[in-house]
Amino acid sequence: MCVVCPLLLFQAILDVVVNLQFSLIEKLWQTFWRYSPPDSVEGATLTENSSLSEIEARLPRSQLLELCRNETVLKWMSTCDHLMYQALVEILIPDVLRPIPSALTQAIRNFAKSLEGWLNNAMNAIPQRMIQTKIAAVSAFAQTLRRYTSLNHLAQAARAVLQNTSQINQMLSDLNRVDFANVQEQASWVCQCEEGVVQHLEQDFKATLQQQSSLEQWAAWLENVVTQVLKPYEHRPSFPRAARQFLLKWSFYSSMVIRDLTLRSAASFGSFHLIRLLYDEYMFYLVEHRVAQATGETPIGVMGEV
Repeated sequence: MCVVCPLLLFQAILDVVVNLQFSLIEKLWQTFWRYSPPDSVEGATLTENSSLSEIEARLPRSQLLELCRNETVLKWMSTCDHLMYQALVEILIPDVLRPIPSALTQAIRNFAKSLEGWLNNAMNAIPQRMIQTKIAAVSAFAQTLRRYTSLNHLAQAARAVLQNTSQINQMLSDLNRVDFANVQEQASWVCQCEEGVVQHLEQDFKATLQQQSSLEQWAAWLENVVTQVLKPYEHRPSFPRAARQFLLKWSFYSSMVIRDLTLRSAASFGSFHLIRLLYDEYMFYLVEHRVAQATGETPIGVMGEV
């Protein structure tokens, strides 16, 4: 099996992403996968150049096609893709809460939007099983970039709210009017959570809000919530399922609170709606990483399995 060529491709992709030359990835993929336009004559390609000649010498087209049908190669390629794409995410968005220049955010989003089409087009002469494997990984990568840039945008918008004392005071006043007993009663049948745990989170949330905590302090609070809730499932096969169930329950409870605020025409509804969007998205981010850590996968790999 020739592993040198894929590794060279991974290195080339890493180099162009580090330098933010996103559009070059399409050409790299066309070269590696021997792209041939539908109306080309046999043997002719758009990428007949020294790079193509070099890669053909290292890994002839016939051997490439043979490898694309090998199940062991398919699994290896999927693992390598997840590792590479995870590294690229961490290069482009090393901290989801730290401000990113708007131009870079837009460039990353456009990049994510183009990825699947570029790869699908480049692999037009490759066996379908390999295409499915590659597309699954790149789709998870693109989805992660979209989610993280959205999370980052929400974080910067929420930062302004959390730094506004008058808005925080209004939020606290409105939150104290919410009938949490009624929320718990309606949600208990669906979520089946321990009442003590829910009450503790409610009180802790109010206390953290009253302290006018920064975005980073809220992030630490959310991480602590995830740790407490999932601790009983650590080192158990049921951990991923428990993590998914927690996300559903968190989302359900928060939607019930937002519903109560809406019915009361709370003055701070807009602020709560923004905060809720951010916290839901950040919870997803935290749980995704915890599941990856528990299963020995990358977060990209976890999303690729969905």
